[in-house]
Amino acid sequence: MNILDTHLLSLAIWIPVIAGVVVLATGSDKNAPAARWLALIGALLGFLITIPLYTGFDRLNGGMQFTEFHQWIPVLKLNYHLGVDGLSVLFVILNSFTTLLVVLTGWKVIQQRVAQYMAAFLIMSGTINGAFASLDAILFYVFFEAMLIPMYLIIGVWGGPRRVYASIKFFLYTLLGSLLMLVALIYLSRVAGSFEIIDMQNIAKIDKNTQILLFIAFFMSFAVKVPMFPVHTWLPDAHVEAPTGGSMVLAAITLKIGAYGFLRFVLPIVPDASVFFAPMMIVLSLIAVIYVGMVALVQTDMKKLVAYSSISHMGFVTLGMFLFVATAGGYMLNDWALKGAIMQMVSHGFVSAAMFMCIGVMYDRMHSRNIADYGGVVNKMPIFASFMMLFAMANAGLPGTSGFVGEFMVIIGAVQVNFWIGALAALTLIFGAAYTLWMYKRVIFGDVGSNPHLEELTDATPREIFILTILAIAVLGMGLYPEGFIQIVHQAANDLRDHIMNSKL
Repeated sequence: MNILDTHLLSLAIWIPVIAGVVVLATGSDKNAPAARWLALIGALLGFLITIPLYTGFDRLNGGMQFTEFHQWIPVLKLNYHLGVDGLSVLFVILNSFTTLLVVLTGWKVIQQRVAQYMAAFLIMSGTINGAFASLDAILFYVFFEAMLIPMYLIIGVWGGPRRVYASIKFFLYTLLGSLLMLVALIYLSRVAGSFEIIDMQNIAKIDKNTQILLFIAFFMSFAVKVPMFPVHTWLPDAHVEAPTGGSMVLAAITLKIGAYGFLRFVLPIVPDASVFFAPMMIVLSLIAVIYVGMVALVQTDMKKLVAYSSISHMGFVTLGMFLFVATAGGYMLNDWALKGAIMQMVSHGFVSAAMFMCIGVMYDRMHSRNIADYGGVVNKMPIFASFMMLFAMANAGLPGTSGFVGEFMVIIGAVQVNFWIGALAALTLIFGAAYTLWMYKRVIFGDVGSNPHLEELTDATPREIFILTILAIAVLGMGLYPEGFIQIVHQAANDLRDHIMNSKL
């Protein structure tokens, strides 16, 4: 391993952060062109540096790879310790990929405070990569909290009419929950003798009552971030008020941090409590899949519909994770549900970013998100309508798209636990098709209507077509050849299964 490989994760974290600071230094909007180009260079470098994480990843042996260790605050036993395994490496790449698209998405749309807008996304990209790559619990917590600040500003400064309300609600929900996680991490560090996440996972045995308390502390943090029912109400408000780029990152990446927290902390550290709470988690996940899917059916705002759709799809993620530990007699040997949950996380990153991008394209022309204001868009925007059809099909879980892969694997795992759980979970394919195709039909087809602005619509620009093409390749690539993603996840999922089973013995 050369010196570059040993610092890839640091580069993935700090290149975007440094680029963000440089962009911020360009100052006022008279230097907006320079800010845009510097942001694009920073985002492109940030993405390119993550490609070797995929190509150089050892799929057969698994374990933590591309590790980096430096003492940070020795007196507190805090270390700058980075590494990725199959549970995290795909999300570092996905985050950097999304950031590049977000910079391109806001290229012409953002005309005020351009440097600050671009810098916020770049800095947030670095902090999110830091959270996924951290192997020190406090380092994870620092990055976990730091990412809130740029998103708070993105919603609060560049958002819609109720942006202040939405940004404060987002910040308070996510901050208050994470304070309990900090208490749990401090307790675990005293038991493990360090803040190393691996040491916490290898604690010999924690009594069940303590595990239950730790589970509750972690749940309050990660469930809000996912978000799970009933602590999901901040997400639709945040999505509706956020600019297009903010919604893309929020749905594609930041929600995954909560699900990743369950994978990295909850399942391996408190397995007995995970089993104890598995029925509750499955019920809450099914409510998200079914009830929130039904709520999406009655939405009149396109962004709010896709926001509720995200909650429903993320319900599949937590469903898969806790089906993994749901059998009463022990732990499941079959890990279809667990691997499906991770595949769903990656797929949702592609599909949700694409759906919000499509809504943003129309909003930039019409300045309305109301479904009733549209109709007959295909007559004016046929190229755009073709792309949106693909992404709508992926959102509905059509076979051949990425949206089908994770849901199919979770449903298989659910049926192996209980047929009726699998049957209820499969309802998402019906509801997903219902609300997505209903929106698509109303917006893209039908009569042009009475709104005169529809006559002024123009088809997607070359820049928009480029972004939509990249997303289409990702959605179809994962849908037609999921093995390229499953290979990365396979060994890490098996290692997690073995770790949990051994801790049970």
